Amino acid sequence: MKKLLFRKFLSDHISQFFFFGISISVIVWVVQAVNFLDFVTEDGHGLKIYFIYTTLNLPKIFHRLLPFIFLISLFYQLSKYEDRNELLVFWSHGVNYKKFINVILIYSFLFSFFQIILGSFLSPKSQDLARSFIRNSNVDMFPNLINEKKFVDVMDGLTIFADTKDSDNNFTNIILSENYIKNNKDNQIKIISAKTGSLVSENESRYFELGKGKIIEIKSDKITNISFDKIIYNLNKYKSKTTTYQKIQEVPIYNLILCFNNYYFVKDLSSQIGFLKCQEESIDDVKVEIFKRILKPFYIPIIALISCLIIFLSKESINFKKKRLYLFLVCFCILVYSEIFLKYSGKSIAGFILFFFIPVLSFLITYILIILKSKNKSIGHNA
Repeated sequence: MKKLLFRKFLSDHISQFFFFGISISVIVWVVQAVNFLDFVTEDGHGLKIYFIYTTLNLPKIFHRLLPFIFLISLFYQLSKYEDRNELLVFWSHGVNYKKFINVILIYSFLFSFFQIILGSFLSPKSQDLARSFIRNSNVDMFPNLINEKKFVDVMDGLTIFADTKDSDNNFTNIILSENYIKNNKDNQIKIISAKTGSLVSENESRYFELGKGKIIEIKSDKITNISFDKIIYNLNKYKSKTTTYQKIQEVPIYNLILCFNNYYFVKDLSSQIGFLKCQEESIDDVKVEIFKRILKPFYIPIIALISCLIIFLSKESINFKKKRLYLFLVCFCILVYSEIFLKYSGKSIAGFILFFFIPVLSFLITYILIILKSKNKSIGHNA
């Protein structure tokens, strides 16, 4: 009978967890998708790339929200059972406070491991896959971004201006301005002005056909001026200004741990693992990312334990609802605490202690006190 009771409770919680999880994640995803519209309106990527990129960010959103979703769903489930006196069924069938809390804690640790798997493997992989679509994008909406009498700098290192434009992508009085640094030393500027220009797209190639103009090239102290009747200006060498390199949250957990090992144990203070540079400037971020993926999920059992304090509240108390609200706010503040001190966990020993050891120590002390208190409770008595 006890197994059936716990099975019913946990199945109800899982249903609530996925209900809240899907609802909140979709809301956050829609808000984030609106922010990603810059990929189309400013960076020139096609709508297909936009939808693929935003969809592949769903695992990251769910991973970041998982502790909060767990808190809401568990707190809601415990409150509902308490309001309906369904917890009395547990006590009347020989389930004591200690047994109930231990089952919830074991259950919460399973969610912690689930978040570790989600944050260490699935989320980084989906984000890197999303980034790969940006890397391979040919900026499909680029022609639509060139407007009359407007400077456009969608391409990295290239600015475009046109006086007029027709529906066939023909331009008049067009100016192309290149600005790039060669060998990290010499700043070079090339300005191409033409009376006419046509934007041509063939397969995966895109170029301007420019007529009757001049090329002015400024290199160090030398200025070169060349006139032309017609030239082909290749645009394939330019990339979108959207970030295409792998960010640290997209790096596989194995590479992060390897970077940590190389820096601290192998004493290689400047190694390169894929896009990841293992050096003094980045090692703190590497540590923070490792802690976020592996240690931060263990805040879930902490908020589960605090949530279980609901069973010790007396419904006859005048301040019952207020005390229950306080418990929720305490759990919420714990999650905020984890976000704040996560940023400092990789920068110093004190930051790591504040982020991990103090919450774990507080968890153990709270658990011991609760177990000692539960021993003084008679079965079926809800203090």
